[in-house]
Amino acid sequence: MKTIRSSRRLSLSAIVLLPPLALAGCVGTGTDLEEAVTPLSYGPSQECLARAMYFESNRSSESGMLAVGTVVMNRVESGEYPSDVCAVVAQPKQFAPGVMTRPMGAGKELAMETAHKVLSGQRHEPVRDARFFHTAGLSFPYGNMHYTAIAGGNAFYEKVSRRHRPDFKHASQAEVAAAGASGAIDGMRQGKTAAAPTSTAAALKPARKPAEESPFMALWNGLARKDTAPPASPSVGLAASAADVTVAQATTATDAASIAPAADAALPGVTATTAVPAAETQIAASPSTGNGLAERGGRVASPTPRP
Repeated sequence: MKTIRSSRRLSLSAIVLLPPLALAGCVGTGTDLEEAVTPLSYGPSQECLARAMYFESNRSSESGMLAVGTVVMNRVESGEYPSDVCAVVAQPKQFAPGVMTRPMGAGKELAMETAHKVLSGQRHEPVRDARFFHTAGLSFPYGNMHYTAIAGGNAFYEKVSRRHRPDFKHASQAEVAAAGASGAIDGMRQGKTAAAPTSTAAALKPARKPAEESPFMALWNGLARKDTAPPASPSVGLAASAADVTVAQATTATDAASIAPAADAALPGVTATTAVPAAETQIAASPSTGNGLAERGGRVASPTPRP
């Protein structure tokens, strides 16, 4: 009997200890435990906040829903409205008709999830302290409307008195929309630049080889160089000049006679027939009448008849 009772006690103690161990294995520790303890629902406040966001914003825009939820929480925390979420949403002529009674359809899950985020402390940063909004694009003749954001089809604004704050710069819907558009364009440009650099026209233009590097042009230039006659050597020109000076500076008739036929003989088919006058020969050969004219490189002239 004692053995049976002891075994029963052990089995009962095992049953008592098993659920905590199983729960610890399922939940875990640290972050998993905190997530398990975090409530999945905030009760009626989450339902009321989700209704305001669902009926007052684009039902596919989480940003628009978050903006409406921020306005509701700003009213709750302002001290000028009821301190309860459902009481703020249910105020007459403040939100869409039937906001507390109409059924929610597609988009309800997104509204409930966004309401949970708002009640957990998340806010729409551009909305800041705004407590009012209307359909974007509508205009009103009030001078105290300072717009802060446009989201989910609504324009959000604060009421700032121009009389009490004359130096305050009120922003219009157009200015807020332009700032949002420029920010979106900059984000798109940065995203494209980071993803892949755009190709330029220079990269698509085929590279051209220089003419000198082309094999065809090299062959053509080689043939052209062969056909072109080489320029006259400077030494040949100097030799010709020296020959002319030698002829001009001849001091005797014998040298002139010997050089002239040689020059004529160099030309084929040419025969020298001009005879040197005897008078010029005698003048050139005479030392008394030359007066150094030929030595100075001058031309030998005909003799002047003496009286």
